[in-house]
Amino acid sequence: MKTKIIAIVLLGTLIYSCSPKVIQTEAPKVDEVPLTPELAEGKALYENNCANCHKLYDPNKFSAEQWTPIVLRMQKKAKISDEERDKIYAYLTK
Repeated sequence: MKTKIIAIVLLGTLIYSCSPKVIQTEAPKVDEVPLTPELAEGKALYENNCANCHKLYDPNKFSAEQWTPIVLRMQKKAKISDEERDKIYAYLTK
């Protein structure tokens, strides 16, 4: 009985030591392009107004054409001016 247990443990050790090892590396960091003052203001408006009601979506999630009706619809709900809407749209579609 002892020999069977020892054989199983040795076999398990052998299998484990011969298995491929996965090396985890960090994803490459992407340097963000600095925003112009207008785009920075649009980002601030987006974060301060839109996050009050829902999670913020990644600007790259939608195309410029898809953002147009979203921003127009949300303008009414967020009660922002046309100028603020344009700045948010510029940030989202940069």
